[in-house]
Amino acid sequence: MEAITLPVYNTEGKEVETIKLDTAVFDGEVNSAAIHQAITAYRANQRTGLAATKTRGEVSGGGRKPWKQKGTGRARVGSTRSPLWRHGGVVFGPHPRDFSYTLPQKIKSVALKSSLNAKVKENNFVVLDTLEAKAVKTKEMNKVLSNLKVLPEKHKASRVLLLSDNLDNNLKLSLRNINFLDINLTRDTNVYEVLSARKLVITKSGLAQLTKRLK
Repeated sequence: MEAITLPVYNTEGKEVETIKLDTAVFDGEVNSAAIHQAITAYRANQRTGLAATKTRGEVSGGGRKPWKQKGTGRARVGSTRSPLWRHGGVVFGPHPRDFSYTLPQKIKSVALKSSLNAKVKENNFVVLDTLEAKAVKTKEMNKVLSNLKVLPEKHKASRVLLLSDNLDNNLKLSLRNINFLDINLTRDTNVYEVLSARKLVITKSGLAQLTKRLK
């Protein structure tokens, strides 16, 4: 497959050069099955699994037998905390458990490659030459995103994901109050956050690190 060429923009939104994407990662293939497995695993691992109900042995009270076993004409019963009674225990209810499981690394890599290829196919993959913040200025970062034309449309909720190989303190503080923006390091990014974003903005050095990670 021929390498895909993308423009590289500066913080003013001007094209300064072009870059060829590594065909080992950006091969144009989108493996839907791998993406589904990766997202299902990610969401399962996010579950706290704290839902809990009490069985008849855990509900307080019910120690005394309500009435004698025979002779009353009523059904026999041993406790007022029977699941058949009001205020009784729950049968087969949920209990705290761990939903997490491990997905093979190969599947995770294929899924992440596929999600990146999907963004490239959608023309939602923006390469930025460099991003620095000399001071904490959210207004300046908003201006950069506006120059790159990745701001969400009016009345439409859409996320933008910014990936970089390095995020210093000034940059983090400048970006954290932009409500439509998610930021992460390229070494920590995952399929779920890539596909959750409408636009993906990645620095040139971050792209090199991400490509190295997936090769």
